[in-house]
Amino acid sequence: MNSTLVIGSLLMIGVIVLVAYVAGVYNMLVRLFNNINKAWSNIDVILKQRHDELPKLVDVCNSYMLHERETLESVTKARNAYSTGLNIDDKAQAENQIVGALGKLFAVAEQYPDLKANQEFLALQQRISALESTIADRREFYNDSVNLYNIAIQQIPTLWVAQEVGYTARPLLTVVPSDRKDKPLVFANRRQVAA
Repeated sequence: MNSTLVIGSLLMIGVIVLVAYVAGVYNMLVRLFNNINKAWSNIDVILKQRHDELPKLVDVCNSYMLHERETLESVTKARNAYSTGLNIDDKAQAENQIVGALGKLFAVAEQYPDLKANQEFLALQQRISALESTIADRREFYNDSVNLYNIAIQQIPTLWVAQEVGYTARPLLTVVPSDRKDKPLVFANRRQVAA
């Protein structure tokens, strides 16, 4: 009778420890998953602020850049793509389009001295640049959160709990391949130099 009681007690303790462990792992995964969503929401707030500035920027540029319709339209299209994005991946792709379109817009603006001297344009350019810096910081936090989560769900024994509850790897925010290429530097009255 004593051995049955001891075996029963050990089994009960084993089950309790296992349940406590699984609950702890599950709670950790929930925390990591929610940190990703929080990090994306923080990015989204700043992106919204930048998106609110884009129509103003396009309006200011419109009167100066009559021959640059394609550049201005690319900013507007990228902004619309972000608005219609259904998930983080769609929004991240649209975000990369916006960054590229803004880079091109600011580069083309260099060809218009009157535009570069416009105080409203300069204020918007500075505001958007400041927002870009904040977005970069928040992207780093987002990628850190995603990395911690992805590592956790790929390690044993956490992997087993993650599979049971349907947690899958999340993508990191990355740079658009075209932004990795060297861009030529153009100096006034000089030839192009590879960066």
